[in-house]
Amino acid sequence: MSDQTTGDPRRAFQFLDLNDRGEKPRDVGITEIRGPYYSPMGPNYLDDVLSTMGHYVDSLKFAGGSFSLMPEAEVQALLDKAHDHDVLVSTGGFMEYVLTQGDDAVHQYIDECARLGFDIIEISAGFITLPTDDWVRLIELVQEAGLKAKPEVGVQHGAGGGATTTEELEQIGVNLFVDHSQIVQLECLRSGIWGPHDLFGRVQTFKG
Repeated sequence: MSDQTTGDPRRAFQFLDLNDRGEKPRDVGITEIRGPYYSPMGPNYLDDVLSTMGHYVDSLKFAGGSFSLMPEAEVQALLDKAHDHDVLVSTGGFMEYVLTQGDDAVHQYIDECARLGFDIIEISAGFITLPTDDWVRLIELVQEAGLKAKPEVGVQHGAGGGATTTEELEQIGVNLFVDHSQIVQLECLRSGIWGPHDLFGRVQTFKG
């Protein structure tokens, strides 16, 4: 069946069939892309990414607390640009650092995230130990501020996985959180139009 009614209505070459990616907000096949980390990202650069591939991006995740190094106006512009393309914005796991600054910093951090327009505050415990009761209180604080709390539990390989080599990721299994530079390659694989010899033509969807 043609992708004309289920895919990005702006897509070129509408006569070609692609695997159905569904409409946003999606419940499955969610893709989160990394924001500025390996390289700087400003609103113009993000606009290029999302103007071309925004239909396939569900959320933008800042990495390493990079937003705390940037001018506030640029952070705000990035959030606004993401929202223009129906892309949610996550803080990434920076709460782990904020917790080391004390309770007042945690409250100010949540309030500032809400003021700037973040959608999701990630509450990670990859590098620190956080008692369950404290974790629950943090989730409640985030929700009271009108934001989504995203608890993350797991073993970290590098800073948020950011310093992990491709070979290591291939060995441990790769989640669908990718650097923004990988979004085109990922969607070529998911749509079934291109890929390595062991995947080309083998990724299919079932609509029954």
